[in-house]
Amino acid sequence: MKILFADKFQQAYLGDLKAQGHDCDLQPDLSAEDLPAHVAGAEVLIVRSTKITRATIEAADELKLIIRAGAGTNTIDKEAAAEKNIPVCNVPGKNAVAVAELAFGLLLAIDRNIPDNVIELRQGQWNKKKYSKAEGIMGRHIGIVGLGGIGLALAERAAAFGMHVHVVRKTGRDEEPTRRLQAIGVQERDDLQELVSHCDVVSFHVPATADTKGMINADLLGHFQAGAILLNTSRGEIVDEPALIKAMDDKGIRAGLDVYNDEPGAAQGEFDSALARHPNVYGTHHIGASTEQAQNAIAAEVVRMLEEFGRGNVLHCVNL
Repeated sequence: MKILFADKFQQAYLGDLKAQGHDCDLQPDLSAEDLPAHVAGAEVLIVRSTKITRATIEAADELKLIIRAGAGTNTIDKEAAAEKNIPVCNVPGKNAVAVAELAFGLLLAIDRNIPDNVIELRQGQWNKKKYSKAEGIMGRHIGIVGLGGIGLALAERAAAFGMHVHVVRKTGRDEEPTRRLQAIGVQERDDLQELVSHCDVVSFHVPATADTKGMINADLLGHFQAGAILLNTSRGEIVDEPALIKAMDDKGIRAGLDVYNDEPGAAQGEFDSALARHPNVYGTHHIGASTEQAQNAIAAEVVRMLEEFGRGNVLHCVNL
């Protein structure tokens, strides 16, 4: 098969695919705007963060499979692909620990003001008095919204740091997450408003869907405690950004963010975001899954998915 990689891909696993006889075209610098001009002839298109628009799908003349080398597929026009009977598949669960690690790193960074410490030291400034002020993590209450693999991984890490973990009550939860939650002694809340009102840290781990779009809005933020910490390493679309900016100004909420609305469609580019510039935000560049461990696990699964596709099996399809 001719496979177009419109993002970087682990070299060892790329070598495996070439050894199997696949024609692998690695073009990691393609943007969403570039992609329509390069997709002709490709039978498989593999991306990480590069957006796949309707224009790309309409320009594809041989495309039989799209693989998102990660979990979220909101950057792919799944409806356009479905109209051409092209499966869109993701790689769920392989980056859970990496994203949970980043979320907890953002929490620690906010509590201890680590980025500002580093900046001032690099500028030749010493201010132990200013940076000695921190609340600490142990004993604090963290609410976790979304209990897939990432949310569960964060819950276990928060409990290991001595935090009290809160989740929204749910009936019919699967056996494995139920067992893991019981092991760390979570506290259940009746709804999201009650959860955020009882927690001084709230971390979101939900997919981008019609139901979650803008869920972090003025109404929900009104239930947050003053000075609370909000973490979002899931999708930018779940945040009403003007409402969050206002809550940070009015209530002193601080935010650790890895995702934003209207992110660039390529790995590098200009990004003008009032939210990312806000002094109460410690932000990263949508890098939650970007560890070698996570990317190796994802690449191995992509190779397996391609092998199965060659046998006529489509794994992890999300649009057909």
